[in-house]
Amino acid sequence: MASALLLVVVFVFDLVAFACAVAAEQRRNTAEVITQEDYKYCKYDSDVATGLGAGAFVALMASQILIMVASRCLCCGKAMRPSGSRTWAIVLFITCWVFFFIAEVCLLAGSVRNAYHTKYYLSSDPNLSCRQLRKGVFGAGAAFVVLTGIVSELYYVSYSRANDGQSSYNRDTGVRMGNL
Repeated sequence: MASALLLVVVFVFDLVAFACAVAAEQRRNTAEVITQEDYKYCKYDSDVATGLGAGAFVALMASQILIMVASRCLCCGKAMRPSGSRTWAIVLFITCWVFFFIAEVCLLAGSVRNAYHTKYYLSSDPNLSCRQLRKGVFGAGAAFVVLTGIVSELYYVSYSRANDGQSSYNRDTGVRMGNL
């Protein structure tokens, strides 16, 4: 039986990661071109989104670590009994890692890019533009946080179902050579 406490804790971590990612998307850096005498430079506002993106990154990683430790990362420990739950556990395990990787890349790249501020430009170029994080990077990370949360919890439930009654399942599934 799947641990309800673990599922609640993982849900809370995923919820925190999602909230931080959405807040980071809303608080991305904006910049404006400032002209002083004969040079122009970019003036950036606060750098809150970088911390929020990093917080979402850490919360999602903690959630994934909890699920993988609880399930022994699918590959360590006793073999699961053959069933539909085992098949779903394997499919959801792979999907969970793919979604997790995409979410973490979006959050990390968004945080790093948002933290990068261009330096002063000693330029008379009238088309000076300030580098900013593209809209939607943290949003994509937030979407994949939700997908990762759903799939990882479904994975853990399928894994737990495949391991229910493990001690009473003693049938040998090997190939018998005595009949040959």
